[in-house]
Amino acid sequence: MKKKLLFILSITLILFMQLNVIQIEAISETLKEPTVKLRILETTDIHSYLLDYNYEKKKKTIEYGYNRVASLITQAKKEQRNTLLFDVGDVIKGSPLAEFVASSPMFYSNDIHPAYKSMNLLGYDAATVGNHEFNYGLDFLLNTLRGADFPYTNANIYVDDRNEYEQDDIHFFQPYLLLDKDVVNENGEMEKLKVGVIGLITPITQVWDKEHFENRLIIKNMRKTAEEIVPQMKKKGADIIIALVHAGLYSDQNYRPKSGNNVRDISKVEGIDVILYGHTHGIFPVKGAKGPKGVNHDKGLINGKPTVQAGNWGNHLGIIDLTLQKKKDKWMIKESKSTAKPIIRIIKKKKIPIVSPMPQIEYILSNYQKETLEYMNSKQLLNHLE
Repeated sequence: MKKKLLFILSITLILFMQLNVIQIEAISETLKEPTVKLRILETTDIHSYLLDYNYEKKKKTIEYGYNRVASLITQAKKEQRNTLLFDVGDVIKGSPLAEFVASSPMFYSNDIHPAYKSMNLLGYDAATVGNHEFNYGLDFLLNTLRGADFPYTNANIYVDDRNEYEQDDIHFFQPYLLLDKDVVNENGEMEKLKVGVIGLITPITQVWDKEHFENRLIIKNMRKTAEEIVPQMKKKGADIIIALVHAGLYSDQNYRPKSGNNVRDISKVEGIDVILYGHTHGIFPVKGAKGPKGVNHDKGLINGKPTVQAGNWGNHLGIIDLTLQKKKDKWMIKESKSTAKPIIRIIKKKKIPIVSPMPQIEYILSNYQKETLEYMNSKQLLNHLE
């Protein structure tokens, strides 16, 4: 009888201890630092190819068009509740539609550029300028940017005050942004993220558009500027910092100094966590591709920083999926995945569209497209007469 009682007591004690362990593990789980999934989306080098239309061949195409990548953006946002959307420049110059708008008197009567009419539908969080933004002059650029429902930032374009002292130099754009973002963590609880955004541009822009820059604006070294500005962003509470870089992996040819004016150099700036870049119309990462030292296509990292480049003309959407974990009140990137997602797939050498065009964009651009084609025909006639 005593043995039986002792056995029952032993079993009861073991079950009690196991229950305590389970309770301790459950409490420990709830005390863990929160984790947040954050998706960062990028478009770049749209060049006002707002519709899936080949102006040279005068027919529709499935290979590019902002109206198609817009559908990809909508889809990507539905897949992840915590998202940020950015553009990395070269929006208002490049296509015949852009030429028509720039030559049209109606644009100066407070019309919003059709590029921004389209982009405003998608809910961008911020953007930076590309070199082609300056092709039509500063007045046109500033008038155009008024139509964007999202802020622009650039840190290394300054007003030319024509003196040798850098201490009193004034930024032409807002040098950085601090975005307060409400996100939901993996436990379903609300968290607040302060996202720092800095824009940078290749300095050769002031050479290519000398007539618009001379005695007006100067562009400083990208890396030196970032090293000066990023600590200010950290001091003001930025949890993570995203660099929007309109420059390539390599510095532009025929420009000195090359050092500090490319994406690889920006990736070495302490405090920058994520890089979205454009300008060269390339793709990053490319599965299986090899890069120079520090450039890892397979992991989508450049010197350890999650990075993406989304091609051009709306043929790809840049996606960086981050897992952020809070440790000692600081958000850290635990995991990342970078993808340049195309709007088509190729099966047995046949191009298949992944998404359909966004009908709202086609609707608001219908008159612009009609007038662009008429503008093209009139130009051809004039060229023939000449």
